[in-house]
Amino acid sequence: MDFPRVMAASVAASAMALTPTVSQSAGGDEIFKKSCTSCHYVDGPAKEKSIADQLAKKGPELWYAGSKFQKVWLVAWLQDPKPIRPLAYNSISEKNKGDHPKASAADAQALTDYLMTLTSTVVTAGAVKPGANVRGRATFTKKMPCTGCHIYGKEGQGGQSGPSLAGASKRLNPDWILAYLANTKTFKPVRDMPDFGQVLNAKDLQDVAAYVASFE
Repeated sequence: MDFPRVMAASVAASAMALTPTVSQSAGGDEIFKKSCTSCHYVDGPAKEKSIADQLAKKGPELWYAGSKFQKVWLVAWLQDPKPIRPLAYNSISEKNKGDHPKASAADAQALTDYLMTLTSTVVTAGAVKPGANVRGRATFTKKMPCTGCHIYGKEGQGGQSGPSLAGASKRLNPDWILAYLANTKTFKPVRDMPDFGQVLNAKDLQDVAAYVASFE
């Protein structure tokens, strides 16, 4: 028996067994480029200039993901993605199939670490304290047409055409909610959502953001 050659082969086999897969050894940015760019873009600011641009997208833009999402939620969601939108992206009639790919625990962590580096300068940290704000509730349910497009309660009340706001307390950064309401065009230059920053005062916007940020 050629002992040195057998030992070399054994060592090589052991090394191969211990080598992680490409995605597991890669950084989150590399995983994203390989697996996510067919539906999402991260090189902001917003690229959409027309309705055609918006309709051409297969999934939401993520160039401000680090400002929008909560890290713990994002890691868990990437491993077991549940539909956030009742309807398919860019559709007003087709049901969301819930077929977003699942990531391994290692890949979900790496992707989240990368996505959390993508932030927007218009989001001010510590601007909103979540809570069952009475004024915010009144504005959300009566003064603004939010409930016509968004699910917002445990019982599933609300509209279907926009993303659900149920679970916002765990999913969304409260400060981003305020920034989005006040600067909708910055994040979504082409959208169906009204530009509330032009019709509500700063206190109303903050109250609504606090109320939405409390949704379980």
